[in-house]
Amino acid sequence: MGSYRSMATTLYRIIKYGIQSFLRHGWLSIATIAVIMLALFVFLNLILFNMMAKNAINILRDKIDINVYFNNNVSEDDILKVKRSVESLAEVKNVQYVSRSEALSVFQKRHQDDDTIVQALEVLEENPLSASLNIKANDPSDYPIISAYLNNENLAGLVDQVTYNQNKLVINRLATIVNTFQTVGIALTVILTIISILVALNTIMLTIYSTRDEIGIMRLVGAPNKFIRGPYIVQGMIYGIIAAFLSILLIAPLISIASPYIKVLMPETDIQQYFYGHLFILLLYQLIFGIAIGALSSIIAVRKYMKI
Repeated sequence: MGSYRSMATTLYRIIKYGIQSFLRHGWLSIATIAVIMLALFVFLNLILFNMMAKNAINILRDKIDINVYFNNNVSEDDILKVKRSVESLAEVKNVQYVSRSEALSVFQKRHQDDDTIVQALEVLEENPLSASLNIKANDPSDYPIISAYLNNENLAGLVDQVTYNQNKLVINRLATIVNTFQTVGIALTVILTIISILVALNTIMLTIYSTRDEIGIMRLVGAPNKFIRGPYIVQGMIYGIIAAFLSILLIAPLISIASPYIKVLMPETDIQQYFYGHLFILLLYQLIFGIAIGALSSIIAVRKYMKI
């Protein structure tokens, strides 16, 4: 019982002296918190960007498909045979047959307000559109297999065009852009984290220097190393905790402002709902990252300059 009470007393004193040291070096503490907060702010933005990027890719992947257009002289029976053969592929999720008349109906409805197109269709007096199959795969990686099947020699006399290559180009370009932004974001987070550690390290070093006499006295009276080291680690952790909360408070109004504009670009993405729906876990990430930066800075400073 006595050992637990002694441990509790020691912990209380370590936390107390750590808070006192934090308050004693006000301006240095504010500067350190600001730099750590900037690193956490970039880290949080990287998390939100990854969410939007994955959402955008999933939306596009869900919309991507293969449209197979047949020559106009191909009979409906032959097209339905192709449909059944495609449906038998393990990579295929579903196949929708669109007849020439259905394609014309959709086309007319889509362009009903365009007088030029309406008049052109009336002049033609016949349906210029082809019958098609709309094919969706179980996984986007399956589309090359399906595309290769549709471009084989056996179907060369039936198929006029397969549209997968154009869609594939769009997806690949989007993935390249997203990967580039992710790489830049990660690099920026790493750079700011290193800067944060260096700034916090210098702050702890100055704190140690300003209290060197007190440290000397504690050593003379036989104070254990953990009691000397502890307050500085607590001080670094306080930097990280405050920076974590401030980074959340800083980004919250920015998300409220940006959310309507993001919805215009990506209607299916509600970043504001995501942010507040995952607020607790985002704050937890920030606290872990912030405390890690502050504590690591303190540990490095204590080991390097106190040699204990």
